[in-house]
Amino acid sequence: MFVLIARPFVLGIALLLAGQAQAQAPATVPPERVKQLFELLDDPSVKAWLAEQRNQDAGSTPAETGASPADASSDAVAPPGQMNTMASSTLDRIRHHIERIVRTLPLLPGQFARVRAETMQDMSSKGPVSVLILIAMFIAGGLALTWATYKVTRPFRLWIIAQPKDTPVGRAKKIGGRALYSSMLIVSFALGSAGAFMLFDWPMLIREIVLTFLMAAVVTWGVRLYVMATLVPSFMEVENAVEVRALPITNETADHWAYWLPRIVGVFAFFGAAFILLPGLGIDQDGMMVLSLGADFVLLVLLLLAIWRRPRTQRDGARHGGHTETTWLLTAYFVVLFLQRIAGLYTYFWFTFAAFFLPLAIVLTQRGVNFVLRPGSEDAGRPTIPAVTIAVIDRGIRMILILAAAYFLARVWGLNMQSMRDSDTTTTFILRGLINVVVIALAADFGWSIIKALIERKLGIEAPHPVINEEDARILDPQQARLQTLLPILQNMLLALIIVMAVLMMLASMGIQIGPLIAGAGVVGVAVGFGAQTIVKDVISGVFFLLDDAFRVGEYISSGNYKGTVESFSLRSVKLRHHRGPLFTIPFGELGAVQNQSRDWVIDKFNITVGYDTDIDFARKLIKRIGLELAEDPEFKNWVLDPIKMQGVQEFGEYGIVLRVKAMTRPGGAFGMKRKFYVRLRQVFKEQGIELPFPTVHIQGLQNTHETENAPLEITPELQMAVAQSHTNRRRKKAGTTG
Repeated sequence: MFVLIARPFVLGIALLLAGQAQAQAPATVPPERVKQLFELLDDPSVKAWLAEQRNQDAGSTPAETGASPADASSDAVAPPGQMNTMASSTLDRIRHHIERIVRTLPLLPGQFARVRAETMQDMSSKGPVSVLILIAMFIAGGLALTWATYKVTRPFRLWIIAQPKDTPVGRAKKIGGRALYSSMLIVSFALGSAGAFMLFDWPMLIREIVLTFLMAAVVTWGVRLYVMATLVPSFMEVENAVEVRALPITNETADHWAYWLPRIVGVFAFFGAAFILLPGLGIDQDGMMVLSLGADFVLLVLLLLAIWRRPRTQRDGARHGGHTETTWLLTAYFVVLFLQRIAGLYTYFWFTFAAFFLPLAIVLTQRGVNFVLRPGSEDAGRPTIPAVTIAVIDRGIRMILILAAAYFLARVWGLNMQSMRDSDTTTTFILRGLINVVVIALAADFGWSIIKALIERKLGIEAPHPVINEEDARILDPQQARLQTLLPILQNMLLALIIVMAVLMMLASMGIQIGPLIAGAGVVGVAVGFGAQTIVKDVISGVFFLLDDAFRVGEYISSGNYKGTVESFSLRSVKLRHHRGPLFTIPFGELGAVQNQSRDWVIDKFNITVGYDTDIDFARKLIKRIGLELAEDPEFKNWVLDPIKMQGVQEFGEYGIVLRVKAMTRPGGAFGMKRKFYVRLRQVFKEQGIELPFPTVHIQGLQNTHETENAPLEITPELQMAVAQSHTNRRRKKAGTTG
């Protein structure tokens, strides 16, 4: 690890302090500065700018709004009388920027020679080797203090290991504990290296060089520890590492990025430290610009190596060539970033940078939050985190990322929030409005996510339910059924309200008067109401149906020619699923009177016919016994409110005594129980010798006119069919009149 941290800094010090063997003697400063001044005055863009300044009025200012400080030195203004479009001005800036790079390249050896001379003069008491040894010594001191902290904090490590991995709270504690432990080690390394160095009195130049590179070492060390705490690579030998990571990734992916990310950040920190020191040692702005291109190229090479060597993921393997396509797209993206740096388009560079890394950070945050706070295992009892908490964490982090990115891009663009508030220019007005729009959209998204999570949590409540045919058949608690009916409609209404309010607030933040819009919307609403009276009738009828609690989702209702189970609602209609499959979509205005067959309880009455010689009292006892047996059956126990029992004799039928039987059950529970009751009743009656009569035909008295004796007529199949059909018609007619 010491070699990993010290190697880039040793290379940086050597590059900074080593002189060029073939470099020319440094020229004196005034002639070279004068030469640069004359070259600058000969630049056509500078001449044009000076001419424009002379011709402007005393109160006017040049229109430089929108240019960043990085672009200010490379902006080119077209001479008077020439067309200056956005494309041409951008091309001019690129051309002048490249010309500056070409002019600066031959001057770099002289600048480095001057830096070496001045540095060696200030560090006459210590050479470069001494500085390198000093940096290495204090880095070793930081590592030693980190090792001591590691030994002392063993109880805290054991506490982190003891946290359960099967619960969301346990996983969150593990990740939070690892992050806190990493912070402790980072502080220890910083105190042992940079802190120990500051205890002594050093020459100014040595103090600046060593302290700057020590801080770069602290940054590298901190990134490495945080990456290990988040990704938990396999070389840490953590048990069940896949389940306790902050992101849902494989061991190969975790090992890959745990290897590359600290190295890329370490090189970046080294270059950052060098660029902090070089201006104070005599490297001018153009020289810094050329050196930054070399640093950008090194970082580009490291990023491309990390991208091309990354392992394949399951998502990449799901489609053919997905890994290769993603790799080439990422390569093209980073090459475009590098070309923008070469061209000097720094503003475009940062916008392109944010366009990729901001969505990436949001996606990774969402996946990480959902992965860490996922429901626990079955062994732990499936503990869960409230959906509201997850939504607040996810949307809160997303809001922070977006606002931070917007603030950073505003600073890159050269915008000051105080000056934007006091300025009245068109560009500033538009940018201020866009920032307000982003803030309002984030607030609306945050509020909607919380409302949606609350509604989904309410809709997810389940009531205990019995088992039917060895399958779970859900019985909705009345309160839950009521919630499932009203909450989806309330959710849609709240979404529409939030969208309307957000849009109106956005328009108001951009300076648009929303009063006339609201008044115009009211007039249009009245006109639409007159033209769409049927729709208004349906909506109002639906509101009163819901207020009356006439039906709920999951209930079986009938209205006119429609009947079925209520599946869903809208503001205008209800969907009924018929028991044979068809789905009816019925406007509320056409429902009329509604018969709800799923509310509270139902009573089912049916008839049983026995022979005329049957003992009625004995049959009643048998029916009651069967009803009690079915009421205790686990299959029907939770459905039965009052067991099946006989009410008495209904009538004397054509071929037996009709007995009236009644049962009270929960809605939907009588059908299966009645089928089993019939089977059980037939079996018991047969065992007890009770006859269940059925229609028979006995023909007597028909005579042949050619015979003198009263002999019965031959009964043919056609005659039997005709008599049975006549008897059936007579029964149907009777049933129709009594029903």
